[in-house]
Amino acid sequence: MANLASRLEQALDRVRGLSEYRSLAAATIAPGGRLVRDGKSYLDFSSNDYLGLSQHPLLRQRASEWAELHGAGAGASRLVTGTSPFHLAVEARIAAFKGTEAALLFASGWQLNASVLPTLLKAAPAAAIFTDRLIHASLHHGCAAAGVREIRFRHNDLDHLEEVLDSHRAAPLRMIVTESVFSMDGDRADLDRLSAIARRHDAILYLDEAHATGVLGPRGAGLSATVPGAIDVVMGTFSKAFGGFGAYVAGSRALCDYLVNSCSSFIFSTALPPAVLGAIDAALDLVPTMDAERARLAGHGDRLRAALRAEGFDVGASTTQIQPVFTGTSERALAASRRLEEAGILASAIRPPTVPRGASRLRLALRSTHSDEDIDRLVATLVRELAPAA
Repeated sequence: MANLASRLEQALDRVRGLSEYRSLAAATIAPGGRLVRDGKSYLDFSSNDYLGLSQHPLLRQRASEWAELHGAGAGASRLVTGTSPFHLAVEARIAAFKGTEAALLFASGWQLNASVLPTLLKAAPAAAIFTDRLIHASLHHGCAAAGVREIRFRHNDLDHLEEVLDSHRAAPLRMIVTESVFSMDGDRADLDRLSAIARRHDAILYLDEAHATGVLGPRGAGLSATVPGAIDVVMGTFSKAFGGFGAYVAGSRALCDYLVNSCSSFIFSTALPPAVLGAIDAALDLVPTMDAERARLAGHGDRLRAALRAEGFDVGASTTQIQPVFTGTSERALAASRRLEEAGILASAIRPPTVPRGASRLRLALRSTHSDEDIDRLVATLVRELAPAA
């Protein structure tokens, strides 16, 4: 054990030397786009609670009620005794929300992507996989777990995607893997063209909607809802705009039945507990009615980008509630995050390996519960602490 500890300390020293060391800090989400840490209230631009639902009375009430009525845990995996009528009812509601035949609950988005992709590829071991270079690490992990080599296309470059698809026409099956909203850059995939490309090349389309679910599309159903029936596999989470926990995959009945019978992380994981299901159920009541909150959130993004561009900041191609402010190095990102924290604002420093080297940034996550004054305060603080050189 001493030898292991020594080796781990050496590895940690290397991480510290690259300014990429992380540590845990206790915090509590508070109303109004705030967060409390060590007894101090901060203006929070780090959490993914985009619609403020994590603190909504209905989610809190239903989570509590379902735990009181049905217990603290599910007791087993879904295929043993863990499937309750409430799991099935929530899955039916998700499918209706997403406009698909069926849906299936998972514990987390990471677990889902890391296990569903290799499970699907078991059915087509010679498939060619085409991935956007900036997809989430869980999707890359899923491809690695399947033992396949990713054929990566340049980020959101659909001309390049067509080129690589054309160059692999002999593959018996082709799958395109991408996100509708990219979690670190805040930009969107062109799903109209992407789905047309998939049809033209007879390719399966796998779409991660973690950061679009609840925020974008008709009734907050995600960008997949703008191209109904065009996406073969859609996944998303309940831990962001839905304010709770868990994840879903939605698609055909055959897809969900296959995963029930073949996906190891579904088969061998204990089912989601009643309190989590209650919060999801409540969010499914609320999210379709929240067009005003979605409009407010979009307005915050537009306000922030316009102000930052006017001050000379590089804000990239974001069009959503996720706004990066690029710093280049890990050291600059960390220093900027610390200076904002000293000013009472939390903005996460995103560094390798989450993003490529040289692409470190502050990642600003907006909430509908922020005020215009909160956005203006953020901009003023960024200008004071991180203004680009003239």
